[in-house]
Amino acid sequence: MKIIRNSALVLEGGGMRGVFTSGVLDAFMKYEVYFRYVVAVSAGACNGLSYASRQPRRARFSNIDMLVKYDYLGIRHLLTHGCIFDPELLYDRFPNNLVPYDYDTYFENQCTFEMVTTNCSTGRAEYLCEHSGNRQRLLDIVRASSSLPYVTPIVKVDGVPMLDGGIVDSIPVQRALDQGFQQAVVVATRNRGYRNNGKDRKIPAFVYKNYPRLRVALSRRIACYNEQLEMLERMEDEGTVTCIRPLKPMEVDRIEKNPEKLERLYQEGLELGECYCRTLL
Repeated sequence: MKIIRNSALVLEGGGMRGVFTSGVLDAFMKYEVYFRYVVAVSAGACNGLSYASRQPRRARFSNIDMLVKYDYLGIRHLLTHGCIFDPELLYDRFPNNLVPYDYDTYFENQCTFEMVTTNCSTGRAEYLCEHSGNRQRLLDIVRASSSLPYVTPIVKVDGVPMLDGGIVDSIPVQRALDQGFQQAVVVATRNRGYRNNGKDRKIPAFVYKNYPRLRVALSRRIACYNEQLEMLERMEDEGTVTCIRPLKPMEVDRIEKNPEKLERLYQEGLELGECYCRTLL
């Protein structure tokens, strides 16, 4: 086993684009490459949990095979249950029954694993850990980190309303460096050079009416993400960051359900992850 002590691991989100990340992390587990500190957001947090519990292919199985079997993602769920995915299936039946999560290994793991959420009251990122053995709190945190605005309900963690960490910190590389690490390995889910060409708009007062600071954060979400992409590429050029990312523009969207596309993206992540691991040998 090789423990990377001088670098942090940063996992971007991206919905179903996260199958790329699951491929990279499966390569890390194949070569027994582990980091002392991991910070992950949204889909990156979901995939990172299986990495932290040392369960190869668990995330791939959940995101591809079980999606085909249970069809747990899509507009149908939003219209019938007010959520773009089936939360009871993903955050209860999967980890506790259908795709059992190895809680014991996770809680015995000595690495620091942080998941990014957005505090709806402050409009700021929070970086949450759960290493005390509280299984439900662990699931609440990862669910909050993955709860997209508008299409999923707000999730409370410790009584605090939370949503997707990607609203304010999609690529938490600065958080990793602030923890004292001089280097970071970032698993990104967009090719180099990608920018979101959409336009930010002021969020009307009736949307999240009880959370004005959340509305402010949502009103500059695209600009914030593009700034982080620019920072990531600058750090990569400077040698502060090693970035493992898709080589071509993405054919998989956030709520992709085509298993062939998902499998191709997973395999790309697996191959690039193995290439990185071989540089460490």
